[in-house]
Amino acid sequence: MTEAPDAIGISGIVLAGGRSSRFGSDKLVARVDGERLLDRAVAALAAVSVEVVVVTEPGATREPPRAQPSVTVRVVADPESFGGPLVGLLAGLEAASEPIVVVIGGDMPSVAPAVVRLLAGRLLADANHDAAILEARGRRVPLPIALRTGAATTAARRLIGDGERRLRAIAERLRPIALAEGEWRPLDPAGDTLRDVDEPGDLRAGDPRR
Repeated sequence: MTEAPDAIGISGIVLAGGRSSRFGSDKLVARVDGERLLDRAVAALAAVSVEVVVVTEPGATREPPRAQPSVTVRVVADPESFGGPLVGLLAGLEAASEPIVVVIGGDMPSVAPAVVRLLAGRLLADANHDAAILEARGRRVPLPIALRTGAATTAARRLIGDGERRLRAIAERLRPIALAEGEWRPLDPAGDTLRDVDEPGDLRAGDPRR
């Protein structure tokens, strides 16, 4: 099992520009265990990265993410309002300073840093691939994902130019390493890394999207 030895060479990207339409209000300021969803997502990536780039919708009025010790946290705006997650990803990629990025959603409050570190480590160790993702229950999940920054930026620009907006399209284009469930589950037995929050009921502990 290969893990990144440290955070050198890794940027984190938190996608935080969605509409929250199913939640009914800005879900990223909702709290789990007393912490905003956005702050929990940023902290998870700060544990394995040298910087975290938070991509928000233009004109976002929520308070900025909480500062993290020894890690730069920057906020960048989507170039278009609610243009889709792939557009937000490209904004994050263009702002990232490191050769590898790890990407999660701002509505993912329980990401295990060890799992993200494993993803990044596998990609760092394999020069033949430009992305790494997780498998769960026989399916590939879109987030978290590790990407080689240059290749992913080029791919995202081309996809968006062709009218694509789906986040899954970047993995489809880059043909990633897929980590089988048996590789990452020992680091997160409950599968909480895959938990996201779409509706208020999803804030309840023990309701991860496994």
